[in-house]
Amino acid sequence: MINSVRNTVLSVLNKNNYGYISPNDFNLFAKQAQLDVFENYFYRYNFQIQKENGRQSGTGYADIKKQYEEVIDSFSKISTLTKVSGTFSLPTDYYTIVRIIQTNGVGKMVEVEKVSLARAQQLLMSNLTQPIDIFPAYVQSENKITVYPDTISTGVSCYYVRYPEDPKWTYTLVSGEPLFNQGAVDYQDFELPSTDEPTLIAKILQYAGMSIREIEAVQFGNQEEEKEIVIEK
Repeated sequence: MINSVRNTVLSVLNKNNYGYISPNDFNLFAKQAQLDVFENYFYRYNFQIQKENGRQSGTGYADIKKQYEEVIDSFSKISTLTKVSGTFSLPTDYYTIVRIIQTNGVGKMVEVEKVSLARAQQLLMSNLTQPIDIFPAYVQSENKITVYPDTISTGVSCYYVRYPEDPKWTYTLVSGEPLFNQGAVDYQDFELPSTDEPTLIAKILQYAGMSIREIEAVQFGNQEEEKEIVIEK
């Protein structure tokens, strides 16, 4: 899909004499555009939940919430965490944590409850409220978590949604011109569904327009994105 997106972007820019963007600039814009669309999935998913609660959503093929769930689920992962110096490091590619699970020596799994640091300190002050093996808790600080009770040192797993891989349009120079090379070791296509191609094109055009200082390119990208939003609603 990435080659199709780039060809369309260049075609729009060339047709309207907006200018040219290099492969490196395109990859930067493509990365940001994919992140924008990816993060918007969670807002769109929440919007569909609200519509469902208000009995305004469809079912079957019209169940848009389910479609969003399938896309988000494609980025779901499970990672076993390792304890170092009292804390567990989260995966470097995590976007949001779904849940933390702890498995004890006999294979029993329990969900670790997330609490704030203030709440954890409050719980630890009393023997009656302290987290125990069957009711553990954790506090998150940036990319690390502290699990209570601190006797838990193994069997901690993180269920999470990862960031998409950075897209990269790779090429080989032929007569001084970049020619698409899908066989390059660092090639990476967009990880979003092909249905998002028009939105990706629109967003890349917005970034390209800002880069080459062409307000018309930005406006064109905005208009195309608005069309997609209207169709969705």
